[in-house]
Amino acid sequence: MRNAVIVDAIRTPMGRGKAGGSLSEVHPTDLMAAVLTALVERNRLDPGTVDDVVVGCVSQVGEQSMNPGRTGWLAAGYPEHVPSTTIQRMCGSSQQAVHFAAQGVMAGAYDIVIAAGVESMSRVPMGSSRIGQDPYGPTFADRYAPGLVGQGVSAEIVAARWGLTRDDMDAYAAASHRRAAAADFSAEIIPVATPGGVVERDETIRPQTTPETLAGLKPAFENPAIAARFPEIRWGVTAGNSSQITDGAAGVLIMEEAVANRLGLRPRARFVAFDVIGDDPLLMLTAPIPATRRVLRKAGMEIGQVDHIEVNEAFASVPLAWAKELGADAAKLNPVGGAIALGHPLGASGARILTTMLNAMERSGARTGLQTMCEAGGMANATIIERV
Repeated sequence: MRNAVIVDAIRTPMGRGKAGGSLSEVHPTDLMAAVLTALVERNRLDPGTVDDVVVGCVSQVGEQSMNPGRTGWLAAGYPEHVPSTTIQRMCGSSQQAVHFAAQGVMAGAYDIVIAAGVESMSRVPMGSSRIGQDPYGPTFADRYAPGLVGQGVSAEIVAARWGLTRDDMDAYAAASHRRAAAADFSAEIIPVATPGGVVERDETIRPQTTPETLAGLKPAFENPAIAARFPEIRWGVTAGNSSQITDGAAGVLIMEEAVANRLGLRPRARFVAFDVIGDDPLLMLTAPIPATRRVLRKAGMEIGQVDHIEVNEAFASVPLAWAKELGADAAKLNPVGGAIALGHPLGASGARILTTMLNAMERSGARTGLQTMCEAGGMANATIIERV
């Protein structure tokens, strides 16, 4: 049996995804190249032995077109014979990249593979690839008439249906910042050179955030037409209890266990189980619930046996609804903060979350970790790892 193991997992700092953000002057190719270079150099790896580079990126347009994994690899100066592919499963793109990479190792297609993700939301704004375009078409629209809603409205519907109040969401968001501010991310962050200097720390964490300060923010998605259609909505989703628009990249070095041992590299974790599933595209954000149930079943585990849990904080209502449904221990859920504090650089988030989870597990001594995240269109990936 071939075991896929994680040898290394790193990320850039998280920069605010707007003009003037700490990483906004760095081309996404160079963000990707920085991660790839660090993975190779930290592990004294011969780059010519890498079988593939699998990269997640959501807005594959403009500066993020032309296969950013390939351009990032070549920008790093590495051998031209090493291929790359860029995949898109919305917010779960680089978590899916990890799945494909690990599954390829387990199947015998790869011995050494890098899974990564990149998104520069300051330079390639969210939704850039569909400006002026209809991505659905008439047949899809007929099936889902009177129409789908944006993710923010979906977050409101989730909050209403799971009985989550504005106070619940603001308290959770403040805790995300508090936990992130208390965490030590130095082992997972690589410095990034920018025209303004070297960036070494996350720009997104606001330690002073409290439920009281968040209570002053206006609901971000309130709309009279939507209110008439969904009268149960109470309009509690704000910029403060939602994930931050962010620039960043992350990468995971994955190998077959015997290959890692032969190279003198220490496997840090092995992959236990994977799942990906679709759910209601109107609710959109609920698929982590069935994905978690299925991945636990595949692993032969109960939720109480998982030591560390990461549910992407796209909106506070997502992990809160997930926890209510699964009956999970709140202390194990996003214990070092999540996307509300660290940000959500779309295509990079899956690899970023895995990187943060693995490093946090090593600090705490946790043995097993579960990662899941909602994805536009009503999908979710779920992954279970075990430290070795």
